[in-house]
Amino acid sequence: MTTSRRRAAWLAGALWVVLALPLAAGPPSAPNASAVVSPASATLVVNRGSLAFSPKEVTLGGGGTLTLVNLDSFDHTVTSVATATDGTPLFDVRVPAGTSATITGVEALAEGSYAFYCKLHPQMRGVLVVEGGGGSVTPQLPSFDQPLVVPRKKRGTEITIPMRLARVRVLPTGPATRMWTYGGTYPGPTIVRPAGGETRVRFVHRLPRRAGALTVHLHGDHHASEHDGQPTTQLVRPGRARTYEYPLTYGGLPEPSSFFFYHDHRMNRTARNNWRGLQGMFVVKDSSQASLRLPTGLRDVPLMLADRSFRTDNELTNPFAHGPRMVGHHGAMAWLGPRAPPDDATVGTHVLVNGRYAPYLRVSATRYRLRLLNASHFSSYAIGLSDGRPLLQIGTGNGLLHKPAVRQRVLLGPAQRADVIVDFHGANGKNLVLDSVPAATGETGADARQVALMQFRVGAEAPDRSRLPARLPSPDLVRVPAKVSKTWTFDLGGSHRHGTFWSINGQAFDPGRVDHRARLGTVERWRLRNTSDMTHSVHIHAEQWRTVLRDGRRPPPWERGLEDTWRLEPGEVVEVATRFEDYTGPFMIHCHMLDHEDHGMMARFDVVD
Repeated sequence: MTTSRRRAAWLAGALWVVLALPLAAGPPSAPNASAVVSPASATLVVNRGSLAFSPKEVTLGGGGTLTLVNLDSFDHTVTSVATATDGTPLFDVRVPAGTSATITGVEALAEGSYAFYCKLHPQMRGVLVVEGGGGSVTPQLPSFDQPLVVPRKKRGTEITIPMRLARVRVLPTGPATRMWTYGGTYPGPTIVRPAGGETRVRFVHRLPRRAGALTVHLHGDHHASEHDGQPTTQLVRPGRARTYEYPLTYGGLPEPSSFFFYHDHRMNRTARNNWRGLQGMFVVKDSSQASLRLPTGLRDVPLMLADRSFRTDNELTNPFAHGPRMVGHHGAMAWLGPRAPPDDATVGTHVLVNGRYAPYLRVSATRYRLRLLNASHFSSYAIGLSDGRPLLQIGTGNGLLHKPAVRQRVLLGPAQRADVIVDFHGANGKNLVLDSVPAATGETGADARQVALMQFRVGAEAPDRSRLPARLPSPDLVRVPAKVSKTWTFDLGGSHRHGTFWSINGQAFDPGRVDHRARLGTVERWRLRNTSDMTHSVHIHAEQWRTVLRDGRRPPPWERGLEDTWRLEPGEVVEVATRFEDYTGPFMIHCHMLDHEDHGMMARFDVVD
């Protein structure tokens, strides 16, 4: 079945909302706080190819009941953007395809407007208007009760990190949360190394045997295939250890100043293992950049964003407990049942910053360097400051840009990073919120989460030797061949009857199949195409890549450095280029929405002599 016919079949249904309200006794009266609103109904339609609620605004009388009937072939949620002070949405219900559900919590809402969205398809947004009634629940900003934790740093040439179970302070009250950790903390320790500094990291598997074999991928780095965190080979088994070697060189020269992260990469278990805590940050520093006078020391802050959900006892939920079952599909793997593709997005209710919910950081009224990392499984964030002051982006995760880019919002899909400078001069005594605000419907970033991330508590001014650079020593970019060597197409395969899978070039991942061979020492130009109805975050291992074109045009200024991960919205096409340097062997290209990766959207390419 072609993609267009499959879309037509799967999007033919509609998501209905029935507003069941108390009947009024006698003739209707003019609306007031105690009036009963007449029964009303509304239809939220999933339009073909647009995945949009229609109408976008639904009115409900205070105390009414909101019942949803999903006649679509996709699962959907109706989730409140507004949260209580503990971070939980004011209402949140998942409605599997072909079922109905009643939202609890709506009857307690105070009069007002409440934006909602679908967590599985975040570009689907609407507004619930509550009129009258005696509800008292209102939206609340987080109270920002706990300080930001900056993970401890490891700087040695030889580093040992045990992978072990530990209790971690994530939520501000109640018990600490049990997590699988690197070194007993979440995130794990931040490894800080000089460019070109040979680094050996020994990971020791001390997690329970039920964790199974693990593997560690240093995301964004350039290193040998056997140290890349292969999904099925060179695994770290329970009770054993493995040493990964990172030369931090590229073509024999020191690697660019970079912001990487390390995480588990085990086939079919990547989403589960990352959710439970196996994530940490890695900073590569170039001493020659000291003359740039960028903010340093305590004013150089790495920030890892990751969402999680919690039980009432503060333990992590297990969204993988009742996941889809694997079946064969023409000799390849596919999935059946609830949460099979495309309904397999793992989205948390609470967005954590460096492992804590809604933290605060005391800062002076000076310039700060923020290294932003989106380590979420599925969510994108359009990051900015609540008072509208700009972010000056000076780099990506793979090095500095040639020219800084002034941005109001920095949009990051899963696994993307950005290196930005924030100037707090003039904000003395203010509390500023780092937040995420989605773009208008139909614009790039419409699927970004709307959430308050953390608070900056700005104190007095202090001496500040840093400056805002006009030019930066960015890494060299390869000369781009005229011919595209390989096209990778990201889509949904299979059928609901026989099993679905996320596909690259029509196939689910098979670790024994080589989908492309690139010759060492050559430059190749690749085309990345998203023909599915969902945004993907495409990551390529092995090298660091130049973005050549986005939808046939020159990329925006913040995409003109080196990259390893690209956001591709439905229908988007990105072309990238690199030189294959130093190492031969198997490497991966995959979607970094981790459920998509686990459910087939990964392919293998080999670099050969």
